[in-house]
Amino acid sequence: MAAHSAAPIKTWLTETLGIKYPITMGGMMWVGRAELAAAVSNAGGLGTITALTQPSPEALREEIRKMRRLTDKPFAVNITLLPSIRPPNYREYCEVALAEGVRIFETAGNPYTILDLLQKSNAIVIHKCVSIRHALKAQSLGVHCISMDGFECAGHPGEDDIPGLVLLAKAAKALKIPYIASGGFADGRGLAAALALGAQGVNMGTRIMCTVESAIHPNIKQALVDGDEHNTVLMLRSFKNTTRMFKNDVSTEVVRIERERGKPDFSEVQELVSGARGRTVYETGDKNGGVWTAGMVQGLIDDVPTCEVLLRRVADEAASIVTGVAAKVSPRAKL
Repeated sequence: MAAHSAAPIKTWLTETLGIKYPITMGGMMWVGRAELAAAVSNAGGLGTITALTQPSPEALREEIRKMRRLTDKPFAVNITLLPSIRPPNYREYCEVALAEGVRIFETAGNPYTILDLLQKSNAIVIHKCVSIRHALKAQSLGVHCISMDGFECAGHPGEDDIPGLVLLAKAAKALKIPYIASGGFADGRGLAAALALGAQGVNMGTRIMCTVESAIHPNIKQALVDGDEHNTVLMLRSFKNTTRMFKNDVSTEVVRIERERGKPDFSEVQELVSGARGRTVYETGDKNGGVWTAGMVQGLIDDVPTCEVLLRRVADEAASIVTGVAAKVSPRAKL
């Protein structure tokens, strides 16, 4: 396929956000920094800074300013609100981002804490959901778009175990607002399928981790290239906090403890699932240094391209596939 040969794909996502391709970068803890987000935005997608990767709201302010030095294209800030013993000051992170002129947000978890601030500022809110009931609730609260996250995804797939094929088709029937497809997307086939299922684009996380501009250690990128769709585990199921992680010595041990104990005391796994340990994986390249998120989509990853090459390739493949499918549909024969 010749580069730049396919017609552009225009959807609610591209037209509303002002981006070239209907592709967004998901919020990723320790990964969603300005350099990678800017590379995605400059490549024609929607780059995303992950707010809580920054140790404080003021650090987020500096990261946003760095982002603006690296790109003049649209970008988003992700704020994920999850149950925590010592929750961060989500509103202050949100206030800083708004004060710095950010007008696109990806939210996940329970958005009540910050939704009023975003709505007062006329920000565009893309809320990540793993079930139709949660998507309907978010729709009723006034978010602009849903990111439907299927069971294949990295991180938190929820407890219903509904794969993307069913979840996206159900969203087309149930929702009145636009939605994008998340979880299991890495190539043009996935984007074409998402569009056919009614989505306005796709959200990619694990695939974008494995790009030249991603700051994670080369060993971890290679682990994703070498891995396949079997190289993940679901841990913390016994705590109703299911999380899909890369299959390594640590995540396998967590699953073993859960299986043998039924529902262990959290203290038995707390050190193993430490976020601080997971962060060192990306820095040192030791894939067994801690637990780290990766989706089943690693089975579709076989190279480490630049963001520009990746996004253009995905969009061109999708456009060619859609065109090819349309050509196979014969006009209705005259009666």
